Amino acid sequence: MQDLIQQLINDNYLKTPEIIQAFKKIKRQDFVPSELEMESTGNYPLPIGYGQTISQPLTIAFMMELLALERGWKVLDVGSGSGYTTALFCEIVGKEGKVFAIERIDELRKFGEDNVRKYNFVEEGRAVFITGDGTKGIKKEAPFNAIHVGAAAVDVPEALLDQLSIGGRMVIPLGYQTQEITLIEKITSKRFKEKRFPGFTFVPLIKGLPGKNKI
Repeated sequence: MQDLIQQLINDNYLKTPEIIQAFKKIKRQDFVPSELEMESTGNYPLPIGYGQTISQPLTIAFMMELLALERGWKVLDVGSGSGYTTALFCEIVGKEGKVFAIERIDELRKFGEDNVRKYNFVEEGRAVFITGDGTKGIKKEAPFNAIHVGAAAVDVPEALLDQLSIGGRMVIPLGYQTQEITLIEKITSKRFKEKRFPGFTFVPLIKGLPGKNKI
């Protein structure tokens, strides 16, 4: 993994010291199925079950640099999956911050939570996992300084825009077959600034909950 991290630094995907340190501390192998641990250092997505993947490190690094998290921030991680991004965020926001991870598939929520427990972030109260519809966010915990969406939407869910704090940042993939990672900055309650970066592929962001899995 250290070789991959160095490559991401050399290619200018990893730039910020705090993000680089988080990548070095949080081991990707702790967030993939056991049979894929040997592949965890590869710069490509890996399946984690239920039709979902853990994104390639390059993509995660790119989105994290756009978010520019700070210590003490409150973060919403939509489509938390294996818990890898949640753990990275927890490391960066520190004990003063908090990360709310929402995942619509309850079995994946448990998988991700168990993985993040390896770093004691759940026990510290730094990470909170919820089974729910990520497109609705978590209204009772809003506003969030940053929102990360790990699956592709056609349009930005209105609830997530509402729950972003003034001055806050959201990264979300938008599009159909290929997506543009979109950085949204909230200027006022009704005014947003947007910048798009094309050439990425994500699993789709799905509204609602499967079967009987509920909050």
